[in-house]
Amino acid sequence: MKYLKQQSILMMLFASLFIFSCSSDDDSTPMISILDSKTYQLEERSNSGVSGTATFALQSDESILVTLSLSGTPQNGMHPSHIHFNTAVEGGDIAVSLNEVNGATGMSETVVTQTNDGAPLSYQDLLDFDGYINVHLSAQDLATVVAQGDIGQNELTGESKSYNLGERDVVGISGSVVFEERINGEALATIMLSGTPDGGMHPAHIHMNTAAEGGGILYTFNAVDGTTGMSQSNLAMLDDDSTFGYSDVLTVDGYVNVHLSMNELGTIVAQGDIGQNELTGESTSYTLGEKDVPGISGSVIFEERVNGEAQATIMLSGTPDGGMHPAHIHMNSAAEGGGILYTFNPVNGTTGMSRSNLSMLDDNSAIGYTDVLTLDGYVNVHLSMAELSTIVAQGDIGSNNM
Repeated sequence: MKYLKQQSILMMLFASLFIFSCSSDDDSTPMISILDSKTYQLEERSNSGVSGTATFALQSDESILVTLSLSGTPQNGMHPSHIHFNTAVEGGDIAVSLNEVNGATGMSETVVTQTNDGAPLSYQDLLDFDGYINVHLSAQDLATVVAQGDIGQNELTGESKSYNLGERDVVGISGSVVFEERINGEALATIMLSGTPDGGMHPAHIHMNTAAEGGGILYTFNAVDGTTGMSQSNLAMLDDDSTFGYSDVLTVDGYVNVHLSMNELGTIVAQGDIGQNELTGESTSYTLGEKDVPGISGSVIFEERVNGEAQATIMLSGTPDGGMHPAHIHMNSAAEGGGILYTFNPVNGTTGMSRSNLSMLDDNSAIGYTDVLTLDGYVNVHLSMAELSTIVAQGDIGSNNM
């Protein structure tokens, strides 16, 4: 009897353990782990003081945990946030709605598996996504974006190229244009100017050729806001819809113009050569001495371009307002005299200046910066087209320079 009793107790114990085990298996949920993640920066917008990060985490169930972590959010604020199509500078519709950011914690977490219209969205899809994230001030003020950042293929690689935009027709306005490479090969173009008037809107373009030569419009930037002095544009195609990205910027035969307004496109407020026309920093200056007209003299400066050509700048003092003074490179020394090799753009008497691009002589033979240094030649600046025999300034250049 004692043996049977022990057997009965053991059977009851095993039965209890089996029931407990089954019950525990039914109630448990599988642990979700993080397999991979990618973090993007969210920059301050609208002078909000809010910035932070967006992290996409691939979970073991193949869903994506999107975590926004912001600093500077107000204690009682609730901030709607979304993933949008396109780059931030282009703007686009909402692709995925995210949970609001809690101002007290600066945090938001959303599990994402599809877009708002029901299209499946994988972790790799997000890494390749043509999009950006907006965080808004409130549900009542969606127009005010407090933090923003490009994601996916629009992320910046860290590679960038900056070009100077010098003062032109309006005193006190100058700056730069910066092109930043995106992962997809496109470019974020940022124009930054100082001295622009509040409230003004300044059209800006990439033109073909050098600024000294002039040329048609290749690409239209978003207009520069005079109040901030800034413009941001996405560079993926030229105005004729041909492909144009970051690497193309580095070799383009072009320059940038920023204009006073749509009604005054003839007034250039800032200008600069870009791409192959950028100046290397190498230059040579020659004196242009007074000749037939007392009080007029100056210099001609040749500056090397990346492509080996040269920017030629004549600067004279004492020229009469309103006059236009033809100028040339001649063969031989000034003492010997010789025929015309190259025709500069005329010197403007009011400014005393002329800018030209030196790549070919008048007979279409090639000439560049290094050729100038050894050229058997001299420069004449004339009083006018009607009085070419009157030389207002003259100087030997190249191998004739003493």
